Formats: sequence, C-alpha cells, structure tokens
Amino acid sequence: MRVLMLSWEYPPVVVGGLGRHVHALARHVAALGHDVVVLCRHEAGTDADTHPTADATHDGVRVIRVAEDPCHLVFAEDLVAWTLAMGHAMIRAGLRLLGDWHPDVVHAHDWLVTHPAIALADQARVPLVATLHATEAGRHSGWLSQPLNHQVHSAEWWLANRADALITCSAAMRAETAHLFDIDPTTVTVIHNGIEPRSWRVPTTSVRETRAAYGDGPLLMFFGRLEWEKGVHDLIAALPKVRRSHPGTRLVIAGRGSQATALADLARKTRVRRAVEFVGHLTDQQLIATLSAADAVVLPSRYEPFGIVALEAAAVGVPLIASTAGGLGEVVIDGETGLSFTPGDVAAIATAIRQVLNDPTSARKRARTAKTRLTNVFDWAKIAKETTTIYRTATIKPHPPLGRPKIPTGNAFA
Repeated sequence: MRVLMLSWEYPPVVVGGLGRHVHALARHVAALGHDVVVLCRHEAGTDADTHPTADATHDGVRVIRVAEDPCHLVFAEDLVAWTLAMGHAMIRAGLRLLGDWHPDVVHAHDWLVTHPAIALADQARVPLVATLHATEAGRHSGWLSQPLNHQVHSAEWWLANRADALITCSAAMRAETAHLFDIDPTTVTVIHNGIEPRSWRVPTTSVRETRAAYGDGPLLMFFGRLEWEKGVHDLIAALPKVRRSHPGTRLVIAGRGSQATALADLARKTRVRRAVEFVGHLTDQQLIATLSAADAVVLPSRYEPFGIVALEAAAVGVPLIASTAGGLGEVVIDGETGLSFTPGDVAAIATAIRQVLNDPTSARKRARTAKTRLTNVFDWAKIAKETTTIYRTATIKPHPPLGRPKIPTGNAFA
C-alpha cells in the first residue's frame, strides 16, 4: 500500500509524544513493505530561506518537510493562523506529490493537520484515517471557555466526523472522543502506543554517580512536559508528607513547559524547594541513568490520553506510581505493574510513594512484571500490523456538508 501520513511534528521536530509515535509507526509500516510518505514541517520560527522544503528518505520512509510561509506568525501567539499557514504549505507540497505518486490512504495525526489531510484525501479520492491523540476539552478538564478553545475543539470535531476510520490510543480516549464529537464508539478502533526495542541500560558507574549527585535519601522522579494537565503540582504538594515519614527524600523533575516557574514557586511555598531538582531536558543517556537511580517514577497526570512515559519507565525497570487518568489506567495495572491513585488525590500520592519506599522488594517485582508486559502488549511491529489492517479495510463514506459544532456552555464532560 501507499500511505501518506501528515503530522505537525516528526523527528527531529518533537514537541511531545506524538512525534515519536508517528516516527515509530511510519518506520514499522514501511518495514512491512509498504510505501510510506510523511508530510511534516521544519522547526517553528524558520522560513523558506533558512529551511527550504526538503524531500529525503530516512529509515525507509520518505519525509517531505515543508517550509513556513513568509508571514510573521508565532506558534505561541497566533496558534490558529500559524496552523492554517502550515496547512497551506502542506497542501501545496501534497499536490506536487500527487503529480507522480498516488496514495491508497491518507492518515492524519491530530487536529493541527485537519485542513491539509481532508484536502489531500479529497483530491486523491482515497479514505481518510485519523488518529486523535488528545482533545482540547480533555486538556482543560472539560472547559472550553476561550475562543481559542472553541477553535481547536471545532477542528477536532471536524476531523473526527470527516474521517472514514478513526483511531485512538486508549479505550479512555475512545470514550472521550465518542462523547465529545458525537461519534458511535463502536466505529472507533483502539490501538495502543508502543515502545521501541532498544538498550535501556547505561553503565553502572553512571547510575552510581547520578544517585550520589542527589544525596543518600530516597529518590523520586517525574519526566514529561511541565503543563498543568501533567499534575506535577500535585506531586510537589505530596512531597512534604513523604518527607515527614521518609526524611531526605528528593524529587527530580525533568522536562520543560509553561508551568516551570509556577512549579518552582509552589515548591518554595510548600517549603521543599531545596528537595526538588528542576533539571530541564535530559539526553537519552542522562534520562536512563536518572531513571535507573530512582526509587520510583511518579506520573501524577490529571489528563493523559495514553502515557508513553510509563512505558519508558517500565523499560528501564524502575517502580511505577501513576494516576488512573485516561490511558495511564490501562498502561499501569494497580498492584500488578505499579501502584495507581485517583488523579488529583495528593494524600493518595503520598501513600503510594510511602508504600514503594517501605516495601522495595514488592516494588521491584511489580517493575519486572511491567517490563515483561512491554513485549507482549506494546510492540511497535504488532501496532503497525493493526494499523495497516485499518488502512486496508477503510472505505470512503458519504460526506455530507458539515455545519459548525455546538460548543458546550458548561463542562463538556458533565
């Protein structure tokens, strides 16, 4: 089959888990013998002069990376206009591609490529498959209060209702998508994210040096984007309770995001600032060394469509403590592959951390079970086969004109 994927991020342009997802899926679908083209973009803030449109093959995947238009648009300030401009560039590149290469299916990843994906699927007269990786309502706990929220939600609604086949990364996301976008849940296929087979080990000397850098007390870690929905504020709020029963406990927070300053302020307010290390972005080797040195990884998400970071922690073999938000509840099985708690429950976070620190033998046993489960459930080759089945069976549905969706005036999940 000829597969055209569209994504607003693709390595080396990676904003979150979506870029890694599309990268892995594209390579594994190509490894099955299919002809895969990925239409994506250069890094934000560049233009056709500094970063002209590129067309090259990497790891068996043809990657067409479009340049930004000349307009002075900034992603953080002009999100919708910036997204439309990116879509225009993708459409132009896609139309040139269709001149001598015709896809059997178009696969859109998330709302930012809604416009070009629909346009190119219509032009090629092939089925449109869409994967929804998250929702605007989910990221804001059901509230769509601002014009930008309305715009993003309506683009998601359009993509969900226009797609000929719809994929989500978890059963929780399937239920969320069906509810928010008036979709029959039986028409949505759940295909989990995966994890790459790779070496998740570093020299023991690196682990020892990393551990020594954070002192002799218990060591906890969070890694991911520093945004409100990741719940890091709940973890920091729980830390004083943990330190009362386990003096010297330290927390390493790895990642970047808009909440970094607010989180540091919260650590000062709760009088644990000296016990919290904000280390920013870590290289792969630094991340693995820190994970290996930690007594537990804590993922306190308030909203999490899937939770690929949980798979990465499991691959290293570190004990997992995670909320039951969204897909995390499917990735981490309470009492079997880790410990779980209700999102936002600070007391439960502290209790779970104490349980791990008090009984490291049971924690390590759960970690081994989680690592074993990776190859059985979250293998990318298996996921690629499941996805190509969707490609083969997708058919073009009737597509009557769509009006604008109604925006909930209250909480969308009420």
